[in-house]
Amino acid sequence: LMIAAYFVACLMSLAVSSATGLGVLLMATLFPVMVNVGISRGAAAAICASPAAIILAPTSGDVVLAAQASEMSLIDFAFKTTLPISIAAIIGMAIAHFFWQRYLDKKEHISHEMLDVSEITTTAPAFYAILPFTPIIGVLIFDGKWGPQLHIITILVICMLIASILEFIRSFNTQKVFSGLEVAYRGMADAFANVVMLLVAAGVFAQGLSTIGFIQSLISIATSFGSASIILMLVLVILTMLAAVTTGSGNAPFYAFVEMIPKLAHSSGINPAYLTIPMLQASNLGRTLSPVSGVVVAVAGMAKISPFEVVKRTSVPVLVGLVIVIVATELMVPGTAAAVTGK
Repeated sequence: LMIAAYFVACLMSLAVSSATGLGVLLMATLFPVMVNVGISRGAAAAICASPAAIILAPTSGDVVLAAQASEMSLIDFAFKTTLPISIAAIIGMAIAHFFWQRYLDKKEHISHEMLDVSEITTTAPAFYAILPFTPIIGVLIFDGKWGPQLHIITILVICMLIASILEFIRSFNTQKVFSGLEVAYRGMADAFANVVMLLVAAGVFAQGLSTIGFIQSLISIATSFGSASIILMLVLVILTMLAAVTTGSGNAPFYAFVEMIPKLAHSSGINPAYLTIPMLQASNLGRTLSPVSGVVVAVAGMAKISPFEVVKRTSVPVLVGLVIVIVATELMVPGTAAAVTGK
């Protein structure tokens, strides 16, 4: 049941790319179910806090930026390159969750409890559950092969229009439809403001590192070990992971270091995707290990346990996921630019 719940939670991350938003949603829906079927409160909270640790959604801002840094199309990067690695990591984390949560429950002598579940009422029709997944369907359809090639922003706007039209047909209330759109626009504005600030700060940070010779020093150190690609990848993963744990943000560390990838890759002859994919996953995995991250604090508060308890519960699965990401990247992604071009 624990493994099945984790898989369901990971599937929901396709539609909800926000880690905190997904955590709160899972705590309101999946958490009571898990606790009432015999899963401990701490284990259930860990399941709700960790699905966004592995990126699946191709429409996530992180993935779009990573595809650009990797000099690949979004379809090729998200589905053909990153998705197999993500699936392998999710399977490994699910198995690790099962054994680690059982071990902690036995060690701490956790007893079964029952929660009072208040029924969630909604007036929306059941088929509305498909709407959050329409951007992913749009990315697959409008890729230039099956249909005209459209930018991800165009696809998102089309999906919003479809949702608005369906809501108008259902209610025939234009004021209600436009009120809903206003909420969506405000949410977009808040998200864009944060992303723009992060991108500007990341650009300044990357330029500063380049100016002081950090990038060249990193290349020289990696080359001195004989295998520049794996050493560079591990160094960037560790830096990103530590920054994510310290700041509690999955976006900020990745945005800060991903700016260096094109220059770093071209200078050392390394495939950009080989460096980008582990960094992308490490930033989100590191956030799950941070007691000050939004998702951990929100989940811990709703579960009425300490954030450090959530971090302890997620620590082993997250580390297992990180190891699998590194190994899978080494096995499945070409390490050199020459291997990608076939030279």
